[in-house]
Order: sequence, then structure tokens, then C-alpha cells
Amino acid sequence: PGQAGQGVSASGALDMGALHRANRAVGNPADTPTLEITLGPLRLRADRSVTLALAGAADRAQIVAGGKTLPVPPGAFALDQGDELLIHPPMRGMRSYLALRGGYDVEPVLSSASTDTLAFVGPEALKDGAALGLGKGKVEAIAVAEVQPDLPKAGDVVELPVTLGPRADWFTPDMIRHFLTQEWLVTPQSSRVGIRLEGAQPMRREDAKELPSEGTETGAIQIPHSGQPVLFLADHPLTGGYPVIATLLPRALDLAGQIPPGARIRFVTDHDFAPID
Repeated sequence: PGQAGQGVSASGALDMGALHRANRAVGNPADTPTLEITLGPLRLRADRSVTLALAGAADRAQIVAGGKTLPVPPGAFALDQGDELLIHPPMRGMRSYLALRGGYDVEPVLSSASTDTLAFVGPEALKDGAALGLGKGKVEAIAVAEVQPDLPKAGDVVELPVTLGPRADWFTPDMIRHFLTQEWLVTPQSSRVGIRLEGAQPMRREDAKELPSEGTETGAIQIPHSGQPVLFLADHPLTGGYPVIATLLPRALDLAGQIPPGARIRFVTDHDFAPID
């Protein structure tokens, strides 16, 4: 964070709450870098004894040890040398967070261990055969396992709270009402940069004038010429040339990062343009 003036977004975990829960479970400071895993499958092998914790979407992870396959328990768990961790694609949600007690030995870029997939800044994503070293971060007593929130699956309708603006005035009241009442499908063309949405009836404007580039926040919902909204996530561009009709409330960002393709989003607000029966 703090580098927007240099054209670099904050990036970071899409589900910060899950990252914090995983770290607390192994006794790390809550903001210690963890491994973010999108869907899966992923296989990791321990070359020494380690203590780990999983949070977020992972609901089918398994430990392979001594020829036996065991489910990953809630909270912290241990792997001995040669044990393997299998993280299968989750039934709900999109992203899992694997914390290592003591942290990972990752070289920070701009004081951050996150990877900006749009700007190509930060450590490289893991590839087959990659090795992650054990860091030397401060550790504390291991915390009690925390309750994981329910996450959405394909076919669910997820309500996300928004505040209208800063460019809601570029749309008619009818179009704003349409934006708030239509269910928007999460498409497979989504990523850490943003969620591309699709509605049966696209948004329309009375004119096609251009907007000078201006700053955008994580959670901003931009309406391009296609009329199909884009919900910006952590790796979003810092400026945009299309009007931002609304912005997610900060408390909804973690949930937005866990919505899988095939789910639908309904935006809700306390504004006067909220849907009425």
C-alpha cells in the first residue's frame, strides 16, 4: 500500500479475513504473508517438519502420511518430513490460504510479498517443482481454531452492499434501479484483477461520452461500453476511463473475492434508488 502515486496498486490477499485466521491459527502475526490458492488442485510435500493452517475455501484438503490419507483438521496441523498436503478444488468459494508457522522465506518487493498479476510486480506465482523456504518470523502461542464463514457456490445468489457513485449521475434513475434489481452472473473471465459480470439486459447510457481517467478503489464497479459491469478486485488498475456506478462497502470485499463463476450477484444499497415492490 501507499504506492498508488507510482502506479502500483496495493494488491494483497482477496480474502484478508481468511489470511488473518490462518495466521492466528499457527501463532503468526495476522498480516504474515501466506500462500493464496485459487481453486486447485495443489500438491505440496514437506521436506522437514512444519506446522500449517488452512483457511478460506479449502474444504476437501487431505494429508497423505505413512501411506494413509487423512482429512485436514480445523486449526493448526503438522506435517513431518515426506508428508504431503493435497488441496482439492473446493465445493464452495474460490480461494484458500495456507499459513506456515514462522512464515515463508519470500523476498519482498516494495515491502510486500504479494504479487500484482496485472502489473507483474512481486514474487512469481508457484510452478511445478518450486520450493518455499521457512521464514524466521516472530511466532506466538497457537490460537484456537476460528469458525469459517459460509462461502457461496455456483448457482447461489450473493447480495453485496454498495454505495452509489462517484459516477452514478451518468446513469438515469431507471438504469440505477435496473443495476440494483437485476442479478448479475459471475463469468469465467474473472480473475484477481476483477469479476466480469453478465446480465440479461446490459446497462445503457443516454450518450457515449468518454470519462477522463481517474482513480479507482478496490470494489469499484465500472460500466464499460458493453454495459456489462466489472467489479474491481485487489489487482485492479489504478485509473479507469469508464464511469464507476457504485463501490462495494469494505466489509464485502472478502466475500467478493470468494464468489465463483456461475454464482450471481445482486447489489443492494440503502439509497433512495433501492428496489421497491
